Amino acid sequence: MEKGNKQPLLSSLERDEEKLHSLSGRVTTTTTSFLATFKADSNDIPPITSVRDFFREFYSEFKKLWYLAGPAIFTSICQYLLGGITQLFCGHISTIAQAAFSVEDYVLGLFSYGAMLGMGSALETLCGQAYGARHIDMLGIYMQRSMVILHMTALIFMFVYIFAEQILNLIGQSPEISKATGKFSIWMIPQLFAFAGIFPVSKFLQAQSKIMVMMVISAVVLVLHTLFSWLLMLKLGWGLVGAAVVLNSSWWVIEVSQFLYVVSGTCGRAWSGFSWRAFQNLWGFVRLSLASALMLCMNILGWAVMVAVGLNAAISVRVSNELGAGHPRSAQFSLFVAVISGFLMGLVFSLILFFTRDQYPSLFSKDKQVRDLVSALTPLLAISLTTDSIQPVLSGVAIGAGWQGVVAYVNIACYYILGIPLGLILAYKFDMGIKASIVEERIRRWGGDTYTDTGPDPQ
Repeated sequence: MEKGNKQPLLSSLERDEEKLHSLSGRVTTTTTSFLATFKADSNDIPPITSVRDFFREFYSEFKKLWYLAGPAIFTSICQYLLGGITQLFCGHISTIAQAAFSVEDYVLGLFSYGAMLGMGSALETLCGQAYGARHIDMLGIYMQRSMVILHMTALIFMFVYIFAEQILNLIGQSPEISKATGKFSIWMIPQLFAFAGIFPVSKFLQAQSKIMVMMVISAVVLVLHTLFSWLLMLKLGWGLVGAAVVLNSSWWVIEVSQFLYVVSGTCGRAWSGFSWRAFQNLWGFVRLSLASALMLCMNILGWAVMVAVGLNAAISVRVSNELGAGHPRSAQFSLFVAVISGFLMGLVFSLILFFTRDQYPSLFSKDKQVRDLVSALTPLLAISLTTDSIQPVLSGVAIGAGWQGVVAYVNIACYYILGIPLGLILAYKFDMGIKASIVEERIRRWGGDTYTDTGPDPQ
């Protein structure tokens, strides 16, 4: 329990937010409001009136942004590679093993990862602005509330994992893949509860710009994950069981390590111990968390987008810190620098994918037909990456400013009103979805042969 905390017990999350944003009269809006009025103080950047001013401020902001974005991007890539490394080894076991892992990791796992990451992103608004306003003692309370909510969310998602085989059969997946994925999904339930602890602690540390420790932990875990994946999955022949053991262990090592860092006393006033206040007024926190989840869970696309996700974290910290400190012009300029950075990084990745489209597919499959199909689809992926690298940056700005609700509505409208109908029309009316159907048919046909011929039993 917390001791010596002179912060009065507030009656609601909204009062916490109202007090935070009214500090020194600098910000006169709540975190869930779209229409905001900001009053700059004397420490904000001056108005830019010349080219020289522009480049001076651009250079200064670029350094601040990438001080956060560099380690955040590296951390995101390391954590994303945990699944990528496992998928690579599954591809050397059998087609069924690779298909089962892909369905679990990129459908069930990615959805739960995105939803819980999004819910945890509520902390980027609250902790970021609290830290900027020097209301440090609220950070630990917010983190604990988020952990309570995310663990309850993990309990709900657990039933999707338990009944994954039945769900996949219901939507028309092949019985072989559904059965293998269903078993693998049950083994992966511990990962859900690791997510529930990792994301709140990560956002808590990001708000204080404590990024380096997260980077080091993720890098060490990735090295160990690669070693033990090879040992258990291939050398000892454990197949998908080995994949589950190593992947679960890796995520739990990250969670435990980050939490031990928090409670070790390195965060000062931000962590004053466990508090019953974490269980108070949860509904207000749930509303902001759900808006964050709806905004973010649709937007995690793949390996290269991890760079944009790192920029998302960095810009949300920059915007929330600057707004909390009463620096609206600095926050606005941070947005400009981040958008340019995101676009350029997306363009670089798109060009790399395009010019290596005949080489990189061999990393993931031994089958020539699959490699050829991936190569043929790469130009479309490259175009998507260029534009999609900007969207997470804008989402980060929305998180930092507390505009999750509005952006969630925009994402839902774009996804369900525009995206899905357009996808159905292109897939069926114009027959552009036929290649995906071919892949599915090949996996079904190859399943029986490769299950026994290409490696040990994945079960």
